[in-house]
Amino acid sequence: MKVKWLGHASFLITSDKGTRIITDPYKTGGPLKYGEIKESADIVTVSHEHSDHNNAGSVGGQPQVFKGGAPLEIKGVKFTGIATYHDENKGKDRGANTIICMEMDGIRLCHLGDLGHPLSPQEIAQVGKVDVLLVPVGGFFTINAAVASDVSAKLKPRVIIPMHFKNDRCAYPIVGVEDFLKNKENTTTMNTSEVEFKADKLPTAIQIMVLKPAL
Repeated sequence: MKVKWLGHASFLITSDKGTRIITDPYKTGGPLKYGEIKESADIVTVSHEHSDHNNAGSVGGQPQVFKGGAPLEIKGVKFTGIATYHDENKGKDRGANTIICMEMDGIRLCHLGDLGHPLSPQEIAQVGKVDVLLVPVGGFFTINAAVASDVSAKLKPRVIIPMHFKNDRCAYPIVGVEDFLKNKENTTTMNTSEVEFKADKLPTAIQIMVLKPAL
C-alpha cells in the first residue's frame, strides 16, 4: 500500500494491485492554497459535506464514492464508516462526520475526517483495529493536538500520519503540526509526500510520520 498526502485531509492511497483511492478531495481557493487535485481514482471517500472535503467532482476516472452507511467492498477493498460528529455538540454546530476505514493488502487504514470530539469507548470499539491512522491535529474545526493524542493512544495504530493542520498552503485559523508532535517519541518529518507500507513490515512501536504535501 502506498499513501500519498495531496494536502489538507486528502490522500491518494494505492493498493498493491493498483486500485486508487482518494480521500476527502478539497476545493482549492480562499484560505486553502494547495494545488488543484487532478488525479484520477477508482474510489473516492468523503467524510462530510464541506467544500474542503467533498470535491469528488474534481477527481478523474469516474470513481465510485463511499460516504459511509453499510460496509461495502469495492474492487477488493473493504470499507467501513463509523458515524461521528464534526463538533462536541453532536453535530449541532458543524454537522456529521464519518470515520472511514479501509482494508487492503493486509493493512487497515482509518481516516478520521474532521472529527470534532473525543471518541467514546463504544466508538473506539466500532473503529476496531487500526494499522495506519490519518488524524486531524489542527484544532478549531477539528480535535486539537491534545485530543488527537488521546484518540491516537486509544486506537493504538502502528503508524500515525497527521493531517488538517496549518502550513504555508493552509491559512485556516488552526495550528501547525508542532503541538501534536511535542514530547512524542518516534516522530519523523519526511521530505516526501508518499510512503509505502507492507503488512509484515509495519513498525512494532507507534511511528508518527509527517508527510510533505504533494500539491
